[in-house]
Amino acid sequence: MIERRPWLTLFSHCILILGIIAVALPIWVALVASTHPAEAFKQGVIPLWFGDQGWITWKKVLFSAAGNGVDVPVWLMMINSLVMALAIALGKIAISILSAYAIVFFRFPLRMLCFWIIFMTLMLPVEVRIVPTYKVVADLSLLNSYTGLALPLIASATATFLFRQCFLTIPGELVEAARIDGAGPWRFFKDILLPLSRTNIAALFVILFIYGWNQYLWPLLITTDDHYYTLVMSIKRMVSVAEGDIAWNSIMATTILAMLPPVLVVVGMQKLFVKGLVDTEK
Repeated sequence: MIERRPWLTLFSHCILILGIIAVALPIWVALVASTHPAEAFKQGVIPLWFGDQGWITWKKVLFSAAGNGVDVPVWLMMINSLVMALAIALGKIAISILSAYAIVFFRFPLRMLCFWIIFMTLMLPVEVRIVPTYKVVADLSLLNSYTGLALPLIASATATFLFRQCFLTIPGELVEAARIDGAGPWRFFKDILLPLSRTNIAALFVILFIYGWNQYLWPLLITTDDHYYTLVMSIKRMVSVAEGDIAWNSIMATTILAMLPPVLVVVGMQKLFVKGLVDTEK
């Protein structure tokens, strides 16, 4: 029997409300700040209610040069970030699921050694190998290109490990039944493994999309052409002004726009995302 304690319920709700306020307050401040003129922030006081410059600021941010050293509009940077995030997410999933499929269902020499070599790359984040990676990308003339933005980041040991663990739960009887029915390796992968991995793919897509969208250091390093700037790295460039006033209203509007795609992806795929983390559908 569950004991009802009203004071404990009230305490839990208060903690939850405080947590919501702590998370939502910075977003509210950014949204409100985007509706005020840039001069409103010279006094050092942050307004907490909407101003009358919202339409002007958002129109300028979306369709004019972002300013503060960034000479392209935000919509173009959003497209660059979207292309990079989708390429990284889909590329990581494609490579990882194929490599996990080969490691689990094929018998070849040094199979486990290959897996552990892949797994050991978790010890080498992008920041550690960024100089040799930059050298390779520069030698291949991939600077200031979508390929250069995404290609060095599409390998993922974590996704390979997760898909391997998922495939290991598939009963051997299912593999044998598919073989008796005449299903070859490609048909078994396409008709059996992919449907069984649907929720895992969805969960990984959400995580990897956010990872790709929030990339800062790598785009900052390899892009010098404004037309290949991503949204996250451009916010830093907009803040770094040597002379003159910082256009905080435009920066706050850009920040809100940078948050929208990841939020939409999480909300749109929430059901599959949660199911992929807690249920294997086997």
